[in-house]
Amino acid sequence: MISRQGKIFIFLMFCTFCTSGQETGYGPDYQTIIINNPAFAGSEGDGILKLSYLNFYPGNGYNLHSVFFSYDVFIPAIHGGAGIFLTDDYLGGIVNDMRGGFSYSYHLQTGKRIYINGGLTASFYHRGFNLGNAVLPDQIDSYGNVSLSAGEVLEREGRTVLDIGTGFLVMADKIFGAVSVNHLAAPDLESSGTMDSQLKRKYQVNLAGEFLAGRQKRIVIRPVIFFENQGNYTSLGSGGVLENKLLSFSGIVIMQNEKKIDIQTGFTVKTGMLTIFYNYRFNISSGSSILPFSLLHQTGLALRLQGVEKRNIINTINYPKM
Repeated sequence: MISRQGKIFIFLMFCTFCTSGQETGYGPDYQTIIINNPAFAGSEGDGILKLSYLNFYPGNGYNLHSVFFSYDVFIPAIHGGAGIFLTDDYLGGIVNDMRGGFSYSYHLQTGKRIYINGGLTASFYHRGFNLGNAVLPDQIDSYGNVSLSAGEVLEREGRTVLDIGTGFLVMADKIFGAVSVNHLAAPDLESSGTMDSQLKRKYQVNLAGEFLAGRQKRIVIRPVIFFENQGNYTSLGSGGVLENKLLSFSGIVIMQNEKKIDIQTGFTVKTGMLTIFYNYRFNISSGSSILPFSLLHQTGLALRLQGVEKRNIINTINYPKM
């Protein structure tokens, strides 16, 4: 019979496998990029409210959901951008991760067409547990039936920790690159005091460009490159976005060190102040036979709430719509 501590350890290892890391990863998603790189705060100029919903492993009954909210804007008085964000990751009705924070980025012009943003973010991370309905490995018999023990009840207190991160964004004409480091404080979500329970530092790199095509130069082609590393997890993606004034279509191939290859496709519709987007990620090759084909659905919107007079006080970029 596995001890209570052993059961909790197995369960947490299973949750880690399901989310491909120590926390929910959004991947090469520019709609939620402020949570990973604070240097992007205010880089679009206008005040923009973003809402996003993700359903992981849809159609398999895993009940893994994530909701994202953010607002960021350029503020001339501080010569930079400021933003807030809040996420809620609902993992199977058993684990609930909530994170919220504030980001600031300073915008600096270093050349005629070269701009550098340096950002900092401070956030809280809360992990809560509801193990009342948890089914653990030793509670499943050889016939697949679940046998719950009435004499042992799993309990786990939630924990809230503080975290910090930093990032840089370099813009040179129509090309930009960004790098960020998160979890600088190495927060311990399990309060065990061991290295394994601390959130590993997350490193992320984003590269993108903008090229005009067509006779009237109304079609925009945006190549994108994405890299992420956290502990033993490494991901590399490459793709692009094709867009015009109203519509855009995106596609990116994502390769991971676990011999997994995913493809994410999506589209965006822009109507004045409102932008609506949808992304779908699926697996085409995997080192594990139990990984589902459908990995996630994502839908959301971006609403411009406040216009900023740009002129010469700010250099803005247009994110790849993905």
